[in-house]
Parts: sequence; structure tokens; C-alpha cells
Amino acid sequence: MANITMKELLEAGVHFGHQTKRWNPKMKEYIFGERNGIYIIDLQKTLKMFKEASKFIQELAAEGKIVLFVGTKRQAQDAIAEEAQRCGGFYVNQRWLGGLLTNWVTVQKSVKRLKELDEMATDGRYELLPKKEVIKLERERKHLQANLAGIKDMNRLPDTVFVIDSNKEQIA
Repeated sequence: MANITMKELLEAGVHFGHQTKRWNPKMKEYIFGERNGIYIIDLQKTLKMFKEASKFIQELAAEGKIVLFVGTKRQAQDAIAEEAQRCGGFYVNQRWLGGLLTNWVTVQKSVKRLKELDEMATDGRYELLPKKEVIKLERERKHLQANLAGIKDMNRLPDTVFVIDSNKEQIA
């Protein structure tokens, strides 16, 4: 993993917090100060916590545990998919499906259907079907692919879920 420095965090603007009127007392220990009505986050503590989280994820990966990365924000979608694939993890970057973790059996049926449609597209069974049926199946495949591509090969529930924005991903 790349070694993140204080300078990189500063350049990325990680130190900018919320407006002071959106105060949350639980964040007091992580706030360095206040400037122009915006809280400044303590980057030393941020870097320390970032390294702890990174170490935790690396240990899980070394033990062969399943990590599911979740980030459906438009800005994070590509990075989530790329990094999850790079480290051999799984991801959800389009839309969080309700029941993904609590109703795994049903989600597995959808994944099985996606694999079946992928197989039909590659082995030539589409050519035996009427054009209208092929269009319908292809639309279904595209829809399933968008929502399930990142978990298609995940055969059991993840050991850890790594969520990028817990406010946006509340349902996760």
C-alpha cells in the first residue's frame, strides 16, 4: 500500500471540516481549530487513524478474509471498483441493494441468474432465440451487471464491510 504523508493529506484538502454551526461534540478531540467558520481537522490524528485502518484491512486480507468495499458516490465509483479488483476484494459501487447482507440467499439467486445470462451470451444460445427475447434478456443482464458486477464471485457473506461515506450509505 502507498505510504500516505501529511503533505498529501494537506494537498487533498482532508483537513477541511464542516461549518462551525454543524458542530458535533463527539468530534471535539479530532478538531485542530477553526478558521473562517470552518473546522480544521487534526491531520496528525487523521493520519494515525488512517494507518490503523490500513493495517486492519491488510491483516484481514493476509488472513484470506472477504472485504466488501462500498462507495456509490459518483466521485468514488471508479476508485472503489479499481482498488477492490486490485486487491482481490469485492465491491458495490452503483447502488446498495436492500437485503444484500441480511437476505444473502435471495441475492445469490440474482447472482446465479447473472452468471447464467453471461454464459448464454458467450456460448451462442442467444442466437437460437427470437430477437425480441434476446433484447429482453440483454436488458436484464445489463441491469444485473450494473448492480451485482462487484459481488458476482463472492460466494459467502463478507467478513468486513469498508464503507466510504457512511452518511450516504446509511442503508448499508
